[in-house]
Amino acid sequence: MRSLLRDSSLSTLAAGFIAVLVGYTSSVAIVFQAARSLGADAAQISSWMWALGIGMGVCAFGASMWLRKPVMIAWSTPGAAVLATAGAAGGFTMPEAIGAFMVSAALIVLFGATGWFERLMDRIPMPIANALLAGVLARFGLDAFIAAKSAFGLVLAMLLAYLIGRRWWPRYAVPVVLAVGTLWAALHGQLHPDGIHLGLTMPVFTAPAFHWQAMVSLALPLFVVTMASQNLPGVAAIRAAGYSMPISRLITMTGAATLVLAPFGAYAINLAAITAAICMGRETHEDPERRYAAAATAGVLYLVVGLFGAAVAGVLLAFPKELVAAIAGLALLGSIGGGLAGAMKEDTHREASLITFLVTLSGLSLWGIGSAFWGVVAGALALFVQQWRPRSTA
Repeated sequence: MRSLLRDSSLSTLAAGFIAVLVGYTSSVAIVFQAARSLGADAAQISSWMWALGIGMGVCAFGASMWLRKPVMIAWSTPGAAVLATAGAAGGFTMPEAIGAFMVSAALIVLFGATGWFERLMDRIPMPIANALLAGVLARFGLDAFIAAKSAFGLVLAMLLAYLIGRRWWPRYAVPVVLAVGTLWAALHGQLHPDGIHLGLTMPVFTAPAFHWQAMVSLALPLFVVTMASQNLPGVAAIRAAGYSMPISRLITMTGAATLVLAPFGAYAINLAAITAAICMGRETHEDPERRYAAAATAGVLYLVVGLFGAAVAGVLLAFPKELVAAIAGLALLGSIGGGLAGAMKEDTHREASLITFLVTLSGLSLWGIGSAFWGVVAGALALFVQQWRPRSTA
């Protein structure tokens, strides 16, 4: 703990806070919708936030301190979208959904413990992985400037603060942007603190029920989209940032955490990509060995959000959506640029990488599987067509 305090700085603390802010505000509504579609009441929805916060917090803080590397954990946003759709259409009960969460988590543990997923990731060339990451993150960069349509003054002020900060105090550019954005929003009455309610969150246990219909309609789709749309770009983010981590153990850890906390509402805990890029970039700290402090900070904040779910979620949701979009996009500019540079560096992979980037950025979704997976498929297909040569029989 002493080394964490020594390695922490304003920039790492700010990166951890921004990661949690972006992670929650960008998709918490989808999680609420998923819970409601399965018949959750107010207490169960709060329990979902408790379980997800505790799971993400323990995993992010524990793994970051263990490895001394920035390990960011998130909930599965596409998984929540699958649950919201399938839950409303299938009429599944909460116990049946909890059983599906546990089966999905067990499959994730299996793919992590056996090393199957890591071996698959090892076959993806780094330029393709970089293009995948850039495609995932570029949407947030676009959203930062799209937000200027409805909040031009706010976004302009934050952009100017970012440019000036990068010129004069690059380590603290993102914290300054957050401070400027918050001040602007406060002065213009754009903060909404009325949703803040103090109080501890109490977990609600739901005994699982296992039915084959729920396994087919909930468990398998949840497993596939979590691995393809969350863990795959999560590993890409780790490798694009230059870190070497025990991927199989991390996947196993997230699956085990989901399995334990599923009866309380943790439907899917996995590696993060977007918030990981925030904590792994140069803006977090010039020294890569000290960036783990940002992920550890995020882990602590996740724990606080879990324990005081309603209160802290209200604080995070008090920020206007334009501010969140702008701070996310500006904080990720370095990672987007680095991903594109790595993707386009080699002539032999440039076209395949570009296809990967464009398909991923397009938001294409087929059979419930997001564009991150299809981007890799398209890039791998392009690489195969361009580079495959028949074996010589001579």
